[in-house]
Amino acid sequence: MAKVKKPKGEMSFLDHLEELRWVLVRCSAAVVTMGIVSYFFADYIFTDLIFGPTDPSFITYRFFCDASHYLGFADSICITELNFIIQNTEMEGQVNIFVWICITSGFILAFPYILWEFWKFISPALYEKERKGAKVFIFVASILFFLGVLFGYYVIVPMTVNFLATFSISSVVKNQFSIDSYVSMVKTAVIASGLYFELPIIIYFLTKLGLVGPAFLRKYRKYGIVIILIIAAIVTPPDVVSQITVALPMWFIYEASIWISAVVEKNKKKDEQASRGV
Repeated sequence: MAKVKKPKGEMSFLDHLEELRWVLVRCSAAVVTMGIVSYFFADYIFTDLIFGPTDPSFITYRFFCDASHYLGFADSICITELNFIIQNTEMEGQVNIFVWICITSGFILAFPYILWEFWKFISPALYEKERKGAKVFIFVASILFFLGVLFGYYVIVPMTVNFLATFSISSVVKNQFSIDSYVSMVKTAVIASGLYFELPIIIYFLTKLGLVGPAFLRKYRKYGIVIILIIAAIVTPPDVVSQITVALPMWFIYEASIWISAVVEKNKKKDEQASRGV
């Protein structure tokens, strides 16, 4: 006898878990599929993308050098040499890095599909007018994620590479970074930045659920700014221009989250008043 599928509104807790399991299976399959696609572009991904920030002629370094000349700053912002080497110290090191970069690339490329799967999973709990906004949600959330990835790659990664490559506690110590350490830094910066740019989306849903509100975000704004400045100071060279370049977009994302939370809370109050006939 064929199994009759229950409507999602009548699903039990175990049914929801089963549905979530299949969501995760499909998302994993999408990541693996896009990872296989990435395999065919491995030379470009590694040579031009992963190791691009190790070249002094990288676009970010040239931009800051040109900007420093335009603003009349000293040539100290210009980068002419990155004095370090990247080495492999483990037998299976390069194989592991190759696999994980393909998986990471697969996750980035499959991110819109992952969003779509999770949207379908939570959509039964939303109002009809909210479900109609699926395409807008997927589009906006994907754009924010990809903007974050680009910000991480073109801003945070090269600044981190420049800072760590030039930092030295003594002339006796030579910088020889392991490939695992370098690639891990690149992956972390890119993925973390992409997910941070999803903050407005996360705040939207948390406000919908009543877990946070604009008052809460404004109350802890000063702590958020301090954390952003600390992050900017850690990943950038000790110059104001670089720190502002990293800190400003992050602060803008936080402020945008406060605005979105305020709009959501205002609409919720209007809906509650309308339902009470006020």
